Amino acid sequence: MLLPTAVIILVLLALVCTAWLKKATKVQSLLPPGPPPLPLIGNIHHMTPGKFLVSLQKFQEKYGPVFTIYIGSKPIVVLCGYDLLKETLIDQRDIFSGRGNMPVAEYVLKGYGILVSNGECWKQMRRFALTTLRNFGMGKRSIEERIQEEAMCLVEECGKTEGKPFDPTFLFSCAVSNIICSIVFGKHFEYKDEQFLTLLRNIYRTLRFMNSTWGLIFYYFHGLLINVPGPHQQGVQCLTALKTFVKERVKSSLKTLDALSPRHFIDCFLIKMQQEKENPDTEFHMENLVSSTLNLFTAGTETVSTTLRYGCLVLLKYPDIQGKIQKEIDQVIGDKCPSAEDRFKMPYTEAVIHEIQRFSDIVPTGLPHRTTEETSVRGYVIPKDMEVLSLLTTVLKDPKYFPQPEMFSPERFLDDQGVLKKGLAVLPFSAGRRQCPGEGLARMELFLFLTILLQKFTLTTPVSPKDLDLTPETSSAGHFPRSYKMSAIPRH
Repeated sequence: MLLPTAVIILVLLALVCTAWLKKATKVQSLLPPGPPPLPLIGNIHHMTPGKFLVSLQKFQEKYGPVFTIYIGSKPIVVLCGYDLLKETLIDQRDIFSGRGNMPVAEYVLKGYGILVSNGECWKQMRRFALTTLRNFGMGKRSIEERIQEEAMCLVEECGKTEGKPFDPTFLFSCAVSNIICSIVFGKHFEYKDEQFLTLLRNIYRTLRFMNSTWGLIFYYFHGLLINVPGPHQQGVQCLTALKTFVKERVKSSLKTLDALSPRHFIDCFLIKMQQEKENPDTEFHMENLVSSTLNLFTAGTETVSTTLRYGCLVLLKYPDIQGKIQKEIDQVIGDKCPSAEDRFKMPYTEAVIHEIQRFSDIVPTGLPHRTTEETSVRGYVIPKDMEVLSLLTTVLKDPKYFPQPEMFSPERFLDDQGVLKKGLAVLPFSAGRRQCPGEGLARMELFLFLTILLQKFTLTTPVSPKDLDLTPETSSAGHFPRSYKMSAIPRH
């Protein structure tokens, strides 16, 4: 007698689950402990929608600084706290130098560029990007002058508000983005340029999507959802639009390329492509050019502008801190234009910037890593090709190094004589081989934009400072400050 179809399906499901459990049990016996996963869905039932980070922090409290979670049937090792991240990302930097899954970027960029690539492709793209950025002035006076000029454009735009409240989101994005645009495209955009504003909106929407519940669902089930219509397509569409723009800039540059006089990053890459055209194994091809350019453009826009926006919100909340920075500006700089060298004479301002970066914690989960060979961590075996999450928030908010971590306190970075402390556990740019290549540029931008802004204006808020909420709008893969309005009141 034939068995009913429903019975056959149940038997098959039982066999699949049994096989999965045997495999999972074998793998789990070697890995760090963690919440027990269910077949097929892993630990999804443990994850609160919109509170992915909170869920991970609860696991840390229960299982300790290293634990394992399952995204579907895939295990991911999670690392917490400065001491453990030093043992792994820094002390075993080569082993933890692989890049883990980033489904939206992988789908659109096909594994090319700097951000999502691995192996020889990643090594060559990162090395070339660092060299080219240095040649175009990163860490040198030429880029400092560009930032100063752009900061004055920002001052001019703020001045146009005539002291009325405004949302600084896109003004800050325009100013910061123009710095990286000058390096990768050789172009300065006007703040009202509709194409420019569309690009910034697409960057903003892409990151918002990745930080949303739908972004988390897509991360879990991207293999099933990638060709299915729905809200999860927003991130793909926005990133694809950005890629299309970069392709157009590459075509334009190719038409006017002068191999003896490169104007920007794209030109330098095109020249390198010509030099390597006879090499069948070259990594210097059009896909890597477009993806690397897009990586630099997006990363160079959003991280600094979000930090700057968070920082101004903090200064609105604590006007006494803003006043102390302005006092130091008046004493050290006076009326001249702030320069990068002034950082070394302004310990309080530097301490505030350090604390803004620590407190804002804008990439709390860090970007996913992958092991390049088998290793051990705190007595547990971590296999080769294991995906690893390094929770940067557990470093920036580590109570061992930062007592009362939820309190905003620049003084934690100053000694008894008011001198800036060195070597504290601040890793907003991550650490090891995958550390952000634009860290030096970002630090210079934060200092110059902030000091020039506060030299010219006092920032005020139309609401009572005590009513400003500094907690992030969401608590997931990224932290965004809540929307606010500020007024820029001329000082002189």
